[in-house]
Amino acid sequence: MAYQTAEQVAQRAFDLGLLDERQLRDVWGSFGSHNVPMEEFLQTLVRREYLTNYQVERLVKGERTGFFFGKYRVLYLVGSGTFARVYRAVHRETGQVVAVKVLRNRYSENRAQAGLFVREGRVGCALRHPNIVPTYEVVSEKKLHFLVMEFIEGRNLREFVRIRKKLEPLEATEMMSGIVDGMRYAFEKGLTHRDLKMNNVLVSSRGVAKIVDFGLASMDETLSDDAIADLPNTRTVDYAALERATGVRKDDVRSDIYFLGCIYYNMLAGRPPLTETRDRLQRLSKQRFLDVVPIQKADRSLPACVTIVVNKAMSLDPTRRYQTPLAMYNDLRGALKRLSSGENDPEGDEQPDKPAAHRRRPIAPAAPEGGRSVMVVESDMQMQDLFRKGFKQAGYRVLVTADPARAAGRVRQDAALADCILFNAQRIGKVALKMFNELGEDERTKALPAVLLLDESQHTWKSQARTNRHRVVLPMPITMGKLRAALEKLLMADAKTASEKG
Repeated sequence: MAYQTAEQVAQRAFDLGLLDERQLRDVWGSFGSHNVPMEEFLQTLVRREYLTNYQVERLVKGERTGFFFGKYRVLYLVGSGTFARVYRAVHRETGQVVAVKVLRNRYSENRAQAGLFVREGRVGCALRHPNIVPTYEVVSEKKLHFLVMEFIEGRNLREFVRIRKKLEPLEATEMMSGIVDGMRYAFEKGLTHRDLKMNNVLVSSRGVAKIVDFGLASMDETLSDDAIADLPNTRTVDYAALERATGVRKDDVRSDIYFLGCIYYNMLAGRPPLTETRDRLQRLSKQRFLDVVPIQKADRSLPACVTIVVNKAMSLDPTRRYQTPLAMYNDLRGALKRLSSGENDPEGDEQPDKPAAHRRRPIAPAAPEGGRSVMVVESDMQMQDLFRKGFKQAGYRVLVTADPARAAGRVRQDAALADCILFNAQRIGKVALKMFNELGEDERTKALPAVLLLDESQHTWKSQARTNRHRVVLPMPITMGKLRAALEKLLMADAKTASEKG
């Protein structure tokens, strides 16, 4: 039954345990009457965070269930998959925010499928790694089956890359190292994933990648071929196609490694290597794997150290693929070292017959004689535009790059490339601090004026930064006027130092 008045909704919310007497007194008191428009009453409940929009919608429709799962109060629906729905929820007593994954009714009535869901949830409870979403609790009561997991503030990797278009090699490689290390940990515990895809990697608000849904793809194996054909976006079809094309068994970790390579490719190139289609016959075709464009052709600017890892992980011959996640992890760490040091040039850059359109352009030419230039290291495009506009208005030539390691490598090669370098760590993270410090220690660049911007959550890094009178740390947010004044002060200090040495 749908409710028509504010009092009816309030009573139902109270009966269900969604509102208590104090909250109701507070809301009614703010109106001075119970005779208020229902819409206005509901908006007040949401504004005061007594109820969420999800709860209000269900109440108004007259729904009596779906507000609680065990000890957890549902706040809203996060997403729906083939087998389960995921909700953001809060523990009634402790207030802990969690994700609750609830098996859909049509599968919960099947004992075999429900049992598999519960078993795989218990496997998740045994996994504790920084790059794996932990499962805290498994609940199985009659026809209700759900898992309680860490709630990740952020978005999945597919959405993350779609917004960013593609990731700089250093950021992608750091993120991929974490993902593969999580797989290494699971493999050493005897587990494979069998559903690795961009949607099953969550990226926290701190930029940490975490794998979710270990083993839940094996639920597909309880379904008939006809049932699988009717399911939307069943990733196991891709695994089945790969295994059919390469002749490996279902639990071979090298299949996981192939799809790890697909994730890395997507992050670097900004698009998936395998053509995306809902047609099951096309997805099961070996030709789909043969048609993959090598990543060095998809983006000729990528460094060789990353394309080598992608190509080895995605080798269609499983014997030429990485044989374990640890082997892939070790190569990723080696690539990280090269990227951080600025040693690695794009694959083929030195080939004289390479078309000019395919050569990586330098970050920017040096400032003209008599002018000043500032190199800005910033990964957010809107912030790049703000810095570019703000410094240009003051007469600076502005060089912008999103890759701190590449920026550091360029100024090592040519210290006269810029008069000052600015790292904004807000989005880039700790690698900005690392590059800031490395430039301060290098004989070639230690005299280069430098600024490191840190937001409030990064203030503890300030003590780790190597500073002096021409190398400073500034807090964000900061006005462009104050930033330009600070930059001017650094350049004056640099000029004074040069004069004293002269």
